[in-house]
Formats: sequence, C-alpha cells, structure tokens
Amino acid sequence: MAKSKTHLARLARHATTLFNAPWLEQYAAICYRVDRENNKHLALMITARGSGRWVIPKGGPMKDKDSWQVAAREAFEEAGIKGKVSKKAIGSYSYLKRLDDGTNVPCIVEVFALEVDVIAETFKEHGQRQVLWVPLAEAGRLVEEPELRGLFVKLDTMLREKLSR
Repeated sequence: MAKSKTHLARLARHATTLFNAPWLEQYAAICYRVDRENNKHLALMITARGSGRWVIPKGGPMKDKDSWQVAAREAFEEAGIKGKVSKKAIGSYSYLKRLDDGTNVPCIVEVFALEVDVIAETFKEHGQRQVLWVPLAEAGRLVEEPELRGLFVKLDTMLREKLSR
C-alpha cells in the first residue's frame, strides 16, 4: 500500500500539470510466458533507464503503426521479446513522465498483452536495463502505478480463466 500512497502523493503535487498540460499517449506490453514447471504465468519486468524502477516496455506513437504494433516493437527494442500481441488493449494507466529537462508530463498508457515466443540475445537496448521474470500475480507489487498493478491482476485472471476452459 505504501507504493500507492507514494504514487498518489506525487500526482497530487503535480495537480496543475495534470489538469492543464497536454497528455502524451504511449503504448505498452505486458509480456508473459508460461512456467510449465510451476503452472504459472510469468511477467517480464525491465528497469527504466533513468530511475531504475521496474516498468514494462512502452513507447510513443509511431508513424504508420497501430498502437498494438508499437507495443510489440517496444517490447523487442527494450527487452528482445517477440511474440503474439493482442490487438485489443487490456486497459490503460497514467503516470508522470519526467523529461530530460526535469519537467513532468502526464501520460496515458494503453496496455496490450504479449505472449512471448522468442527472447532475442541481442536487441537495441541490450545491456541498458535489468530484466526480471516474476509470477504475473506478483508483478504488480514491483510497480508504482496502482492502475498498472490492477492490469497485472486482470491479465492473470484472464489467463487463468482461459486455462480452465
């Protein structure tokens, strides 16, 4: 619960920015794979290059690419992940992006599920981030954004229901 309070407190300090600044759009992927040994879904977590906090691959709009395609491309560039990405978002979350000049810009992030097929050995940001595979149900504990926490739970529930059919 401490992370929620911290995140919400930071947002509250930037209320003027949230209500008056234009919001940036970003697209992200929750990358997951099946751990057959333990019968669980694992989520890929990566560190942000600046802050070092745990995040999921994400990026801004790209010319001639749909939002789900951007999410898939960011997963490959940031973590070397290729796989089957959903064309329908599982949800969205918001956060404050700290720009290089120190200003904060509000962002809304549309999130897509990506089932991992391939993990490349080399990719654009190789060596720039740490990578961690964690049970999907526990991944939300690593992130600051309460809305993103909820998306990990939502995806875990969706995948469990799919397996039980």
